[in-house]
Formats: sequence, structure tokens, C-alpha cells
Amino acid sequence: MAVLNIVMVEPQIPQNTGNVARTCAATGARLHLVGPMGFKIDDKKLKRAGLDYWHLLDITFYDDLDDFFKKNEGEFFFFSTKSLGTHSDMTYPDGAYLFFGAETHGLPEKLLFDHPDRCVRIPMIDDARSLNLSNSVAIGVYEVLRQWGYPELQNEGKLTQYDWSQANFEF
Repeated sequence: MAVLNIVMVEPQIPQNTGNVARTCAATGARLHLVGPMGFKIDDKKLKRAGLDYWHLLDITFYDDLDDFFKKNEGEFFFFSTKSLGTHSDMTYPDGAYLFFGAETHGLPEKLLFDHPDRCVRIPMIDDARSLNLSNSVAIGVYEVLRQWGYPELQNEGKLTQYDWSQANFEF
């Protein structure tokens, strides 16, 4: 089974973290939360955003980035509006870690400066400051999964009253 790791560094908004947790649960990605966070993990807004997916989630907590880097190694990719490369131009190996920074200030610039070949940006218009954090994570997760061929994900839905085999498709 392929492994994808999502790293949220100092998340500030519980609803965003809950949405990211739900994305991780639905895709089998591992979630790493690096403190300090702007909320308590038992925040009801966090739990509400994650709905009833918490039992599907593989989640690990860290005090800070030093704590994270002491306990993990692998191929790291840093998502930032300050990056030069595009997220879809990168090739992501099994076990990749996708890093996302706090809603208020992003990832530490030193981290970006020290790893310029691993920094990626999601394209947007010049006048837009940034995308919502949980949306950015979803874009990153699904780009990696697309490259991997959506391993172990259900790719077909089921209608409750109709049989897809009777439909006329032209793609």
C-alpha cells in the first residue's frame, strides 16, 4: 500500500484542520500535526469539520518542527505561495511528506530557502493572496494520488435506483 503523509505546521483554524483530517481519512493519507496549534485538539469545531471519520484517521502530534524532523525522514515537499515550482510538475514518491504552513503566515521561510528544489506552488491569479488551507491540501493530495493511479481508492460510485450499465456514456 502506498503511503502519503500530510504535515500541517502550526495550524490555526480548527475547521481547516478538521477538513484536512477528513480528506486524509477518505484517502488513507497520514496526518501529522506540528505545534503549536491555535486550538485544542478537542475543539468541537475541529470534530464537527471531521464529521464521523476520526476512526479512519492515522494522526500523529509533534511539539514543533524540530520534534517532527527528529522522528521522521523521507522526501519532503513544501507547499507555499512563495515557491517557484508548480505542484503538478513535481514527481512524488511513495512515502512523500507534503508540508503546509499556518493560515496566517505559511511555512517558515528558512525551511523554503533550505529546500528550494522541493518547494511547490499551486498556481493562482496575481491578485489572490492564497487559497484556503484545506483546499490547498486537497489539491496536493489528489495530485499525488492521480500520479499514483489512485491506489486502493474506490473509483466507481453506485446509484440507488438505476444501473450504470444501462446508461449511454460518451467520454
